[in-house]
Amino acid sequence: MRYAMAAARPGGSEVIRQITFGDINPGAGEVLIRHEAIGINFLDIYIRNGLYPWPVEKDHVLGSEGAGIIEAVGDGVTGFSVGDRVGYTLANGAYATHRVIDAGYVVKLPENVSSELAASIMLKGLTVAYLIHDSYAVKPGDKVLFHAAAGGVGLIAGQWLKAIGATVIGTAGGAEKCALAEANGYDHVIDYTSNDFETEVMRLTDGLGVDVAYDSVGNDTMARSITSTKRHGTIIAFGQSSGPYADFKITDLAKGSYYLSRPTLFHFAADRAWLETASEKLFEVVSDGTVTISINQRFPLEDVAKAHEALTGRFTTGCTILTP
Repeated sequence: MRYAMAAARPGGSEVIRQITFGDINPGAGEVLIRHEAIGINFLDIYIRNGLYPWPVEKDHVLGSEGAGIIEAVGDGVTGFSVGDRVGYTLANGAYATHRVIDAGYVVKLPENVSSELAASIMLKGLTVAYLIHDSYAVKPGDKVLFHAAAGGVGLIAGQWLKAIGATVIGTAGGAEKCALAEANGYDHVIDYTSNDFETEVMRLTDGLGVDVAYDSVGNDTMARSITSTKRHGTIIAFGQSSGPYADFKITDLAKGSYYLSRPTLFHFAADRAWLETASEKLFEVVSDGTVTISINQRFPLEDVAKAHEALTGRFTTGCTILTP
């Protein structure tokens, strides 16, 4: 049976339901993928909640990364064949047993990268790639603050940043998550449930602040992320798991002549040359052991609502995948 998990309308996890569909065929420039694994991310929850615009009136299929086998190739597609193992990241449409997708967003997987691994890193790993190489090019010796250090993006970032030679400061909630982050490249991990991270960051940087702060939390952290950054430093806001930062004023940046960016992965991934180069770099650091991926939760595709609840309840660590 071919099916997808769709949100009937914006709302909580209760709006997700299963819908079935028949045969689908790729059009020109597209490929049909049978999913073997699907990633799950906070982006999916933002869209489900209605924080981002809905592209359809109802039954919106969520999911932004996946991996599997090409079952059909549309006219004009070059470089891909039936039977190829591939992965991708693209907003919406992944929570399904099968999907048709523009071949421009798809990359072939090396033999040593499984579908489960690819579904865990296409969005999260490429997010780290643009954060630390493009939005701000981290250099050896830089001091970096990275929130949600024990999450899927955070664990990849800690290891990759450490390999670059940065001093990496992370935040996480609770002793278990802090220990996990420390085991994945972070030099210092601040437990935000018992410490004020701004105070700790300033202590760890001798009162100067970090060169760059990466904030995917939003409302709960953004104001202090800005003031934890050194003069002329950079703040990269790339998510809002606690809600949008509603109180921001452009004059807030004048306190330290800060630079602020709000980048989006899909603007980078739309550039085929960037996608190929960044994917190759990502597969390389995963294959050579520079970055180790922890798939700590697996849910059947039909249980995606439970997976959303686990993620929003902050009961997960590392990567979470769905299996059709």
